[in-house]
This record gives sequence, structure tokens and C-alpha cells, in this order.
Amino acid sequence: MKKQSVLFVCLGNICRSPAAEAIFINLINKKGFNNNFIVDSAGTGGWHIGKKADNRMRKAAHKRGLEILSRARQINSKDFEIFNYIVAMDDSNFENISALKSRKSLSDFSSINKIQNFRSVFEETEVPDPYFGGDDGFDHVLDILEDSVSGFLNTIC
Repeated sequence: MKKQSVLFVCLGNICRSPAAEAIFINLINKKGFNNNFIVDSAGTGGWHIGKKADNRMRKAAHKRGLEILSRARQINSKDFEIFNYIVAMDDSNFENISALKSRKSLSDFSSINKIQNFRSVFEETEVPDPYFGGDDGFDHVLDILEDSVSGFLNTIC
């Protein structure tokens, strides 16, 4: 298998995209594909650069045996040269990523996708941002992402 690269993107890179990254890493480790991928996450905004993922998301993920280790960063033009797949958590992120690519006249190396295009169980067309909600929102986001990230991996492998 040729090495592939995946970047998961949400707004601040402290809830949804680091969770998607952790789920993807867990899945590829279970399948023995860990040496075949470069995986990262980023945000379209730069408010949380350098910070760990939201503590509520890390706790919810830990209960499922997932460890979120990444630090928040903002997507940049170099990412379009590194990552085969850039995967947005919602429509707004998708539009922001596409606009960045257009403004910078970047190559077509990266395929920009919406993670919910790969869902099989949940009806949501976007992954809701749990940041301003209660703890149960983080569990719901993890449920959604476990479904759609698994579907995404099955599509590209």
C-alpha cells in the first residue's frame, strides 16, 4: 500500500478534528496500517494554537480507549502539498478550506472531503461542535465520528 496522508479539520482544532484524528489512528493501528499513513488535524481558526484538545473531549475519548495527543494548529497552504485528503467536519469548514485553496491557487494534490459523506449510521450531514454544550455532546460527536471515520478509512483502503 502506498503511503497516504490525511488531515482532519474543524474550527478550533480542540474537539472534533483531534477526536477524528485519534479515531483514525486507532483504526489504522488495529488494521496494521499505521506505517502507511501520515495523520494530523488542524483548525480553520487560530484561537487555540498550541493547546491540548478540550479536556471534556479528551475525557470522553479516554473512556473509549482513545488517546488524543495532538496540539491545536491552524491549517496552512503547505498542508495542500502534504495531505492527500483534507477532511472537514462541517460545511463551514469545508467552505473555508476550499476558499483558502482557491485564494492561494494551490495544486489539486489534496482531495477536500466532508467527513459525513462517509457516514453509514447517523443522519447528521455535519459533525456538530460540542464546545458550547454539555458533556453528552462530546459522546455524541465521538459516536458520529467512529461511524464516519471508519467509513472514510474503508473508502480509501
